[in-house]
Amino acid sequence: MLIYLRLLRESFNFAINALVNNKLRTFLSLLGVTVGIFSIVGILAAVDSLKKEIEGSISGLDNNTIIVMRYPFGATDVPRWRLEQFPDVTYEEYQYLSRSLPDAEAVSYVMNVPSETIRYEEKTVSNVQIAATSQEYYDIEALQIAEGRFFNEAEANSGASVIVLGDEIARKLFGNTNAVGKTVRMYGRKFSVIGVLKKEGSGLFGNSKDSAVFLPVNMTRRIYGDNNKSTFPQIIIKPMRDIDQAEFMAIVKQRLRTHRGIKPDDIETFFVNQLKGFMDIIDSITGQLNFMGALISGFSLLVGGFGIANIMFVSVKERTNLIGIQKSLGAKNKFILYQFLFEAVVLAVIGGLVGLALVWFATLVMSQFTGDFEFVLSLGNILIGTSVSVVIGLISGIVPAISASRLSPVEAIRTGV
Repeated sequence: MLIYLRLLRESFNFAINALVNNKLRTFLSLLGVTVGIFSIVGILAAVDSLKKEIEGSISGLDNNTIIVMRYPFGATDVPRWRLEQFPDVTYEEYQYLSRSLPDAEAVSYVMNVPSETIRYEEKTVSNVQIAATSQEYYDIEALQIAEGRFFNEAEANSGASVIVLGDEIARKLFGNTNAVGKTVRMYGRKFSVIGVLKKEGSGLFGNSKDSAVFLPVNMTRRIYGDNNKSTFPQIIIKPMRDIDQAEFMAIVKQRLRTHRGIKPDDIETFFVNQLKGFMDIIDSITGQLNFMGALISGFSLLVGGFGIANIMFVSVKERTNLIGIQKSLGAKNKFILYQFLFEAVVLAVIGGLVGLALVWFATLVMSQFTGDFEFVLSLGNILIGTSVSVVIGLISGIVPAISASRLSPVEAIRTGV
């Protein structure tokens, strides 16, 4: 064991000497490894950060949450022209499912409506996201209230003029004062502030509940009507835990088919999407991005591998005499082989570490310019970068190491002289 530790130390020293004595040659040779590791780990870090941000933006929803609407999450066999003819889900269908669905923890009706401008005295906030929901949405997404409360069933059913503000909207309108009980204006109407959500932080591409307000859905139904193309209604269902999810989704489909009077041979005019399916799509997309990034970065690593192999062949030639002396003193072939192989690995790891350092620096810089969107260099990606460096070193150094180990002692000393 001690001899291998000594061998590793000597190989490390030889690698450092190669860096010190041939700075330009070594720099150019290791540049490929550095760029390759930077590219691969950088892409992995960016994709992981994006995936983490997407998951964080919907973290309040359970993966088993079901969203019923006129469009599917993924691909469908239904032609586009026919898809456009499907009707939106209705408030009456939401009420019907609320009454008739077994094993449903909560059922909510949600309308996506255009952004609006909200005012309080002389202060104005534009481009405010409007979340029009029934009261059950509070339990489905597990919203966190900092001040006041969420609207109740009576207020939701009657379409009361009440509003719950996101943290950012509340701060822009009221500063550090309590917003509950104040009156704001929107849609040319007055709304009483009954609650403020806890700060969430910026979501995907800067959007989050901090810059949104929640209204009773029946209020927005009065404003927009039920057939307005600028709205996009959905029914969101949270099933109870530990039930058969596939069976539950089949029941939802059957209930809606019955309510819409769809014949057994006719296709459904709605889609029952599970949030898990959306996450599977995200996983598929991020997997493809990682694969393409690794494929492109592989060319840089290939160049870096040739560079390290070049260094090792030159190193073998420069130390031919030393190899002959070592062999004449009893050094075995595997000792010479390990010596050059370790040196190649050390060189590759040094190039890889420089690449990882550049990625780490890049994540710090980019996080400063993207607000709350955080680029993260995970331990897993660091291990991937280090492992790839070791593999490149082994592959690049194996041929020079074998050629060095097979040198004849006499020929090596004679050639060296």
